[in-house]
Formats: sequence, structure tokens, C-alpha cells
Amino acid sequence: MSTTPTFGQKLPWLEPGDRFPSVEQAWGEQAPAPGLLAAGGDLSVASLTDAYRHGIFPWYGAGQPILWWSTDPRMVLRPQAFRFHRSLRKSIQKLRSDQRLDIRFDHDFERVIRACANASRKGQSGTWILPAMVQAYIRLHKAGFAHSVETWVDGELVGGLYCVNVGAMVFGESMFSLRSDASKMALSALVAFCLASGIPLIDCQQDTPHLTSMGASLMPRHAFCEHLRQTVAHRPPAWKFEPVYWNQLIPDDDARA
Repeated sequence: MSTTPTFGQKLPWLEPGDRFPSVEQAWGEQAPAPGLLAAGGDLSVASLTDAYRHGIFPWYGAGQPILWWSTDPRMVLRPQAFRFHRSLRKSIQKLRSDQRLDIRFDHDFERVIRACANASRKGQSGTWILPAMVQAYIRLHKAGFAHSVETWVDGELVGGLYCVNVGAMVFGESMFSLRSDASKMALSALVAFCLASGIPLIDCQQDTPHLTSMGASLMPRHAFCEHLRQTVAHRPPAWKFEPVYWNQLIPDDDARA
């Protein structure tokens, strides 16, 4: 492992297969890029799963090397703290009552991640989900670690998200929406699934007002990493959405999808 100057500071440079530095070595709040840990390495299944197990994730733009991050504090969503806003609840109930809504897991992962890569986001130009990242997470999906949560209405895919699952830990990655609230419906389904499966925490990585409005909050990195140590070795859940899972968020509702 060598170092390379990036953003004016020395940064560990990883060769493919190198071990990651300790997350405590990530740049602090006074650095130009707080949370930046290392550059280089590769996006193999082994590297990605090792990164997630230790509270590290890749995030970089076109023309940059692979950049690895471990932010402090970390944005997380506890499923019990999810804010299931009344308007969203009513939309889901209406679509389910009319038998127009179908939540599917892993039905078309590649289509979901490509839709996330193409989604326009306020205040951003371009995407961090570059072609190399798309291919890496498709490999991760085929290995059983990456999953899509898909919102289908009237037989059409209208929104969704993809995430990573290691043990009893879920790491949210990105969402897209082609109609109002479609990505929020997918997130709601993921929360209901986590509640039903006993998954206590969803990693959100970045602190954003949107995530805060949905009930996410900040967690010190040391506490987050301790949580990882306690959960990543557990047996992962079976990634299949059952309509009855909606009862986790809508008590006494019927089980129709």
C-alpha cells in the first residue's frame, strides 16, 4: 500500500487485493473531504463485501480513481423510526385496494441500477453510478449480496432502489422514481421487510434533508462499526417480499398486493 496526493493531503493508495486501512484513518471534519479513507483498489465482490463489513463504501466520479469512504457520523435509518407519512400511506393503501401495486425483489436488478444511474438529482450533474460501478454491483447481485426493491404499478416498473445485504445488515445505495412517491413506496417496502426480518438498521451513508424527513438520523462511526461487528456474521434474510409485510407499517390492513 502506497500513498498518493489527493485534494492536497496524503491518501493511502490501494493495489487490487490490498486490505483497507482502519476507518479511524479516514479524513476528519477539518479535511477537504471528510470521511475519505483511501483510493485505488478494485470493485471485485471480495473487495466490496470486505468494505461493507467494515463500514466502508465506494463513491467517486468520472475521471477519478476509485475512492473509498467511511463517514463520521453515519446516516442510518432504524426501521422503527421510519416516518410513514400519511399521504404516502394513503397512496399505498389505495393502490393495494385496487390491486394495482406489486412490490418485487430482484425481479430486474440490472434495470433498477441503470435507472438509478440515469436518474436526475437536484443539485447534481452527472452520476456517481458509473459503468464500472454498474457492472460491479451486477456481479455483487449475482453473488447474492446486492438486491433491488421494485415498485410495479399496473404491470409497469415505476420506481425502486437497490441495496447491499451482508448478514443482518442492509446498506442503502440509490433510488429512482418515474411517478410520484414510487421510490418512497420501495423504501417503505424495504422498511416493512426489515421489520418483519428483524433487521435493526439500514445504512444511508450520506446526511440529506430527504433522508432526515423519512426518519433517518446520525450515528457516530464507532457505534456504527460496533453494530456491524455484531450483525454482519448473522444469517441473511430470504429476499422475497410478502404482502403481509405491509402489516408492519399498516396494522390490520388486508394482505392483498
